[in-house]
Amino acid sequence: MKNLSLPIRFGLVTSAVLIAYFLILALFNKHTNPAFSFFNAVITAFGIYEVIRLKKLENQDDFSYGEGFKTGIVTGFIATLIFTFFFLFYATEINVSFLPELLQTIKGGFNADIGMVTFVVLVMGLATTVVCVLSVMQLFKKSRNILQNQ
Repeated sequence: MKNLSLPIRFGLVTSAVLIAYFLILALFNKHTNPAFSFFNAVITAFGIYEVIRLKKLENQDDFSYGEGFKTGIVTGFIATLIFTFFFLFYATEINVSFLPELLQTIKGGFNADIGMVTFVVLVMGLATTVVCVLSVMQLFKKSRNILQNQ
């Protein structure tokens, strides 16, 4: 991948939207409910869809599955890393009562610390990225089964 500016730019924008969504949930005290985190997958999928769509428009002739896959992965990983660092900062510096409230909401009797919860946020974001990229690339790949672009 020669040019990383597009995936980096979309990774930054996607992470900003994820952070904004989290803060909006915090305004209404809904950020401790894990069910609302499912919408993070929608935000991530939309960011990945848009970056792959633009990458394909830029390189219509040279666009390959591998190029689209790499573009989506870089975008999602950047968004996930930035959001994870924000989450860690929020839980340790901005709202120190967030983690106990979150664990109380889950009601699993977990004895988890901030490191474990942050690691889970990171792994969930990376897994969401991979699933979204694999799903989105089905829309943009060139099919060998039917005639296309001829």
